[in-house]
Amino acid sequence: MRVSVTFRHMEATPALREYAEEKVQHAERLLRNAIEAHVVLSVTKRRHLAEITLSGDHDTFNATEETGDLYSAIDQAIAKIERQIRKHSTRREARKHGHGHGHGAAPAPRGDADDEEPAGAKVRVEQVAIEPASQGEALAMMERQRLDALIFREPGSKAVRFVTRRSDGSFLILEPEGI
Repeated sequence: MRVSVTFRHMEATPALREYAEEKVQHAERLLRNAIEAHVVLSVTKRRHLAEITLSGDHDTFNATEETGDLYSAIDQAIAKIERQIRKHSTRREARKHGHGHGHGAAPAPRGDADDEEPAGAKVRVEQVAIEPASQGEALAMMERQRLDALIFREPGSKAVRFVTRRSDGSFLILEPEGI
């Protein structure tokens, strides 16, 4: 991999050049097929700026950090690039293995053959707490929090209700049977 270090408004020192190259080589191990890295170090008054661009076959990662010390600016910029690379590779792996777009949602557990979802359907399972509330409180909570749906339990009973906002703005309350 080619690494170029450019110094702006400052004297080029071998120690800074070696430090920047070493840190870029460390980040490069995370990126498949890294081609080149460009590091721009600049100083204006008390502002120390490190600007790093790391390029691979089809990916480019950029980071800019400004601190009071060039070494810490390089460290922070490299840390930012490493986070970008990890996030990118996690998303790529999730797409490769069919787990959606890598947003952290685990695939729904598969049940019996009768429970299979239609081809192409996307299912996201979320666990929610069921809050005790009266019908009026539940509707007020939906308005206040701008929710489209809410599950609540009638106070003093075990009756669970599901309320949803309909397209015309009215509400529909569902009362499950046999629970």
